[in-house]
Amino acid sequence: MKNKSLISINDFTPEEHIRILDLAEEFERQPTQRILEEFVVATLFFEPSTRTRLSFESAASRLGARLIGFSEPASTSLQKGESLRDTIRTISNYSDLIVMRHPREGSARFASEVSTVPIINAGDGANQHPTQTLLDLYSIRKTQGKLDNLNIAFVGDLKYGRTVHSLVMAFCNYNTTFHLVSPVALKLPSSVKIHIKDKKLTYHQYTELQEIVPKADIIYMTRIQKERFSDPLDYEKVKNSYVLKKQMLEDAKPNLKILHPLPRVNEIAIDVDSNPMAYYFTQALNGVFIRQALLASILGVVS
Repeated sequence: MKNKSLISINDFTPEEHIRILDLAEEFERQPTQRILEEFVVATLFFEPSTRTRLSFESAASRLGARLIGFSEPASTSLQKGESLRDTIRTISNYSDLIVMRHPREGSARFASEVSTVPIINAGDGANQHPTQTLLDLYSIRKTQGKLDNLNIAFVGDLKYGRTVHSLVMAFCNYNTTFHLVSPVALKLPSSVKIHIKDKKLTYHQYTELQEIVPKADIIYMTRIQKERFSDPLDYEKVKNSYVLKKQMLEDAKPNLKILHPLPRVNEIAIDVDSNPMAYYFTQALNGVFIRQALLASILGVVS
């Protein structure tokens, strides 16, 4: 994995995914290690982020790396008309690795083609979010003790949800049964479903949330993303489609865990937070350990 960019979850093999999960376990046991003191990590966030940006910065800081970058492109030369190509080529001169989030689909792949250092995709539009996928895999393996033979329910914005797209692709490497819950207008795209079909796995589509609660080992809730809608009226029609409430969990399997990539708006009621099935805040913490494993692997200090 040394010097290898991570743009799509499929850029790493399933075996490499497992190696990252195993390394994350080691970093969880000992999160502060000064093994990246010779490296500079650039974090370039062209759209808002809290958990992804700060967990990457926390991961790098705990490993001793120096950080440069921005979280507000308005303060950079992009405002003067500089191209993404020139920005990436320039910052790759100043750093050993670039973590990038950008609103345009395909931007991370383009950046990896012009950069002289590895690129980690921290989300490119509605396309993919591979590091979120790895922390989700880590969270699911921790809570279920396995990745195979699980019933996973994805709920909410399956059309624009880049976290969903990447995680579905990753779970196509396992004997997964997919339960897809969304408004008709926000169904999982055919370009993602084709991965399920190619692996001859089973998926079911629903419009009602309560139907899947007794069946699921994992419920992966997502918010309806207002920023992905060009027409505000379309957003208003679907924004409150699903709200998971505590009483809805009465018939759930005892091993059920509820995940969410966050931020939450109102799709999980506050009363769920105290339920032992709620795992989304620990899930966010797991992102630090996964990102430590990725930084250390790609920079070549562990193998």
